[in-house]
Amino acid sequence: MALGECKSVNNLDYVKWFRDTSPYIQSHQGKTFVLMLPGAAIADDNFINIIGDINLLSSLGIRLVLVYGARPQIEARFAAAGIDSHLHKGKRVTDAQSMNLVCESVGALRNQIEAAFFSRHLNAPKEVQAAPLISGNFVTAMPYGVIDGVDLQHTGKVRRVASQSIAGLLDQKQLVLLPPLGYSPTGETFNLSYAELATRVAIDLKADKLIAFCSEDGAYNAKGKLYRELTLLECQATLGSDGDLSDHRLALEACYKACEQGVARAHMLNYSDDGALLKELFSRDGAGTMVHRDSYELIRRARISDVGGILDLIQPLERQGILVRRSRERLEMEVEHFTVMEKDGAIIACAALYPFNSANSGELACVVTAAEYQGGGRAAKLLKHIERQAKKLGFEQLFTLTTQTAHWFIEQGFELANVAILPDEKQSFYNYQRNSKVFVKKIAN
Repeated sequence: MALGECKSVNNLDYVKWFRDTSPYIQSHQGKTFVLMLPGAAIADDNFINIIGDINLLSSLGIRLVLVYGARPQIEARFAAAGIDSHLHKGKRVTDAQSMNLVCESVGALRNQIEAAFFSRHLNAPKEVQAAPLISGNFVTAMPYGVIDGVDLQHTGKVRRVASQSIAGLLDQKQLVLLPPLGYSPTGETFNLSYAELATRVAIDLKADKLIAFCSEDGAYNAKGKLYRELTLLECQATLGSDGDLSDHRLALEACYKACEQGVARAHMLNYSDDGALLKELFSRDGAGTMVHRDSYELIRRARISDVGGILDLIQPLERQGILVRRSRERLEMEVEHFTVMEKDGAIIACAALYPFNSANSGELACVVTAAEYQGGGRAAKLLKHIERQAKKLGFEQLFTLTTQTAHWFIEQGFELANVAILPDEKQSFYNYQRNSKVFVKKIAN
């Protein structure tokens, strides 16, 4: 291939890449992202590239809050001063002397971050300006207090975030920098967990994303394969031990808690991977792990307060004879078996999984979508959620009984079966007058 042909191919690749990224650029514009950066990331060789990418996001109209940690820097100062770093239940015991060193470490990192934002633009055109970086006392804190007889002293937790003030600065196209420190109305300074702070800020700001940097590419399954996406339920199962204090575990926990409390998407990225932030936000495949919930249509386990909404869904089908009647009392007793899809507080779809442990199988029942929401694939989404539940319970198969929706179940991978495949306790209650068809689906390991 001639040199000119190589350049032409490269130009075509660039054009394709730019076209592929343009929808993401448009969709992210005006959105609020909270970035969570551990102290180890600031010490990494790739740190200056992360700062450049953050500046790029800001130039594209994305509203950004950067929360940073300082654990390795604090521990280094403690070691230099001959102070033992004492942790209790994963929290640092911060006395007055230690607090001075914490403030020194955090302040030095703030200077380093601010300098990096400025230096990144020294070689840029004059028209390109670094995003204005604003920091301040936006966080009110309180002491953790005494845990199991141990006084954590100046180690604190977030009491309140000045979210309106932060939002006002973001409206002015300023990038907000938050150190892992909080202040009390009595003038005390507290050492905070950067992960807890970032999570709280994302929740209170109603951020569109929390992006947590860590030392790994994301979350992995038992076989060492990277998860590209995790639902809340899957993320909870992946979290593991509370005693793990690695930045990887803190990142996953922050993603889970943020999404659980309203943040639509959260991402785990490797701070050593050059361009991971841009790849995750502007490409189809991404670079890390995304934890997600649908901010409008949330799939979750049913609660007792959902019984009324579930009854509203199933009673019209009961009157038509499509579903077997369930009384409110029975439904209240069985509500733990139900999964619902919620939109703006209303239950718009439901499904139930009844376990038959003796047969290592589960019954899929009561798959219903409100009439005005049918045709959008919501029942299939619920089914996938139920299948994940069944897999986690170790079931080998799902079975269901239906009189009028046989084709839908076949489309979802179910196969027609004989009544004899039902667990004994289910066979004994089979209604031969209804003559329901039996379908079964194997659960993939």
